Amino acid sequence: MSQEILTLSRKQNGTVPSPRPRRPPSAPFRSQQNSAPRSLPPAAQRAPLPLGPPRPPSPRPLGAVVRELRAPACPAASRAGRSGAAWRCAAACGPGEGLCAPRGRRGRPPAGAAPPPAFGFLFDIDGVLVRGSQVVPAAREAFRRLSDAGGRLRVPVVFLTNAGNCLRAAKARELSQALGLQVSPEQVILSHSPLRLFSQFHPKCMLVAGQGPVEENARNLGFKHVVTIEALRKAYPLLDMVDQSRRPKEGGMVLLCPVRWETSLQLITDVLLSNGNPGAEPEGIPYPHLPVLACNMDLLWMAEAKMPSRFGHGTFLLCLENIYKKVTGRELKYEALIGKPSTVTYRYAEYLIKEQAEKHGWKAPIRRLYAIGDNPMSDVYGANLYNNYLKSAQQNQVKAGVERIPQAANPQTEDNLGVESCESILVCTGVYRHNADVCRKPEECNTETVFHGHRDFCFDPSLVEASYIVQDVNEAVQLAFEKENWS
Repeated sequence: MSQEILTLSRKQNGTVPSPRPRRPPSAPFRSQQNSAPRSLPPAAQRAPLPLGPPRPPSPRPLGAVVRELRAPACPAASRAGRSGAAWRCAAACGPGEGLCAPRGRRGRPPAGAAPPPAFGFLFDIDGVLVRGSQVVPAAREAFRRLSDAGGRLRVPVVFLTNAGNCLRAAKARELSQALGLQVSPEQVILSHSPLRLFSQFHPKCMLVAGQGPVEENARNLGFKHVVTIEALRKAYPLLDMVDQSRRPKEGGMVLLCPVRWETSLQLITDVLLSNGNPGAEPEGIPYPHLPVLACNMDLLWMAEAKMPSRFGHGTFLLCLENIYKKVTGRELKYEALIGKPSTVTYRYAEYLIKEQAEKHGWKAPIRRLYAIGDNPMSDVYGANLYNNYLKSAQQNQVKAGVERIPQAANPQTEDNLGVESCESILVCTGVYRHNADVCRKPEECNTETVFHGHRDFCFDPSLVEASYIVQDVNEAVQLAFEKENWS
């Protein structure tokens, strides 16, 4: 019997160090087993994503799947030197100065004042645009800056969140109401959205556990046979499997950060230890165990509470990993890890940004992405990791003789080169607070004492150092506009 455990989830967050120059590209993901997503269109192909040994891709292109789903220098920072420059800037200059993006042009920019954008934005939601049910005041101002007189966005935008306990359409409606403009579901990426590409798991029978419309979410992702964990619990209180005559030959699980962790932890562990048949007497512990796909690794996330310590799905995964190791003496392995900071998630976001630009008729190729978030361990880490991936892809293209020559460039060549950079911008309205994180001694700021990232992502200090630190999302947008010389 072949079975899979597929883990989705909701929003979570982490902690922060101070900015430093980035290190050379690295491959921090060290999962033993990995599943390759469906292949991308030829124009969107790059170097292999750092997800471990790839499997043969599905022939269906990403485009078909998506259609289905239908700064200026800071004197204070210069005086402080490179180490810890950003937080010193925030402390010395105050919010809105230096690296924290000078305040200035406010209000709605005139329509037609700027050329077609060659850049796009990836916005985190919780802690950047909203906190719980409350809209961050700077969010509406930022989107007035991003939209024209008719309320239409002037640049491509994708909302990239590790939330997973709702439908994309529902999240789009929430954002539309919060920001005062129309947001489409195609602009929203939830933690589990890239699983639409993992078609090799879609025919399996999936056991779903979580909050919100878990069954509908799973079916929208393409899973054909879905059973909720609540239905399984009621039908088989003694942990029997479903009726043998009705049980499919292949199966798995889908988890969306369940409410009752103890029930889900027990059932998942039973399935792993019984090789998918917990109703039968075990004949030893199988290893390697059934494949596990997990979405959203955030240990913590930011809600309306002042303490940024709301346990997220990363905490649930931590519990599962430790229970499994305590019982078996072996490590729990993941087939893949999806959601921020996964490179697969950012690659998916890049494709949606390009598709959005094409839909709006913006002719300029998208070359740069600005990822705005409040969590260094998911937003900053993920953006920097993807930036390293982009740089590595460019180096590989040069080695392969695909270096762009402007005089001889053609549209197809331009599109093949794709996005060149993904810069991370950290805001102080969520998990990260520069006042709380300022170190008294410079040398203390260079030491990371607690790593809040997932076990399978090796810690690299440069990956949690934001390119820029600003006070809020409005200043982040203004900073990007100034860097692009765009108004």
